[in-house]
Amino acid sequence: MAFCSSQSPYLNPGIPFSGKIQGGLQDGLKITINGTVLYCNGTRFAVNFHSGYSDKDIAFHFNPRFEEGGYVVCNTKQNGTWGPEERKMHMPFQMGHPFELCFLVDSGDFKVTVNGSHFVQYSHRVPFHRVDTLSVTGAVQLSFIGFQSTGVWPVNSAPITQTVIHTVHSTPGQPFPNPVIPPVVYPTLTYPVPFFTSIPGGLYPSKSIFVSGTVLPTAQRFHINLRSGSDIAFHLNPRFDENVVVRNTQINSSWGSEERSLSRQMPFARGRSFSVWITCEGYGLKVAVDGQHLLEYSHRLKNLPAINSLEVGGDVQLTHVQA
Repeated sequence: MAFCSSQSPYLNPGIPFSGKIQGGLQDGLKITINGTVLYCNGTRFAVNFHSGYSDKDIAFHFNPRFEEGGYVVCNTKQNGTWGPEERKMHMPFQMGHPFELCFLVDSGDFKVTVNGSHFVQYSHRVPFHRVDTLSVTGAVQLSFIGFQSTGVWPVNSAPITQTVIHTVHSTPGQPFPNPVIPPVVYPTLTYPVPFFTSIPGGLYPSKSIFVSGTVLPTAQRFHINLRSGSDIAFHLNPRFDENVVVRNTQINSSWGSEERSLSRQMPFARGRSFSVWITCEGYGLKVAVDGQHLLEYSHRLKNLPAINSLEVGGDVQLTHVQA
């Protein structure tokens, strides 16, 4: 299965953020923004799609406001003048909580989803192909802005939820992104669990793998495996029946010694969305959950390029994979 990634993601961008959209907006482009709403820096934030870096021409202004019970303003600015506001009297964001916000560019509108649920559609008031810049301001901390073109779809997939597969590289020592639960978009896809995909080129230092989804409400366990043939180089196994995250390696069908200790509390919960970011270093793997460092795991299989497939199984619904 193949997906086209339009450009490399922005990792941990500072606020205020302004960055180029390579090639500009195009029909089928999906832009995903992961972050956390802050308590301390005001009561609003905004995502703007610009023509150039000037704020005189904003094709789409998406502006959650936490005052008056919470609502979201959508608008367009042309030649420095705002048009009529469109207000959605519902607040899908929570202060202090992570979020995933997705914009899908369609020929007639922007389709916006928040934390996996469709939120609003905003009809284009100006030609969207003029837009080449994205900015984010206000009371948020960002961890990831990603771009995917949705024009290439795998066969034999059902239209429910989306999984995107592409490659992301990280900089050693750089904090982890904080994706939460990816959105439903149009068209949409679902993939079965257990889910398998290849890791092109296998592992190597700076290689990153990202998995997000939702733990089922009655979950007992799920696992993420990095495999080398029939061996499992890295087994990450949250167990809700034991309230522990087990790590291990299986070689020639035999498990090694389990690692169970964590420096913080169990980061996964039944019925909750999650994101797991695994980064390969020369000595081992670094794992972050929901943007927070969780653990390190020393390589037990040393032939890193041979670790070239990813498996996710158990009591989980997958929503986004980068391998």
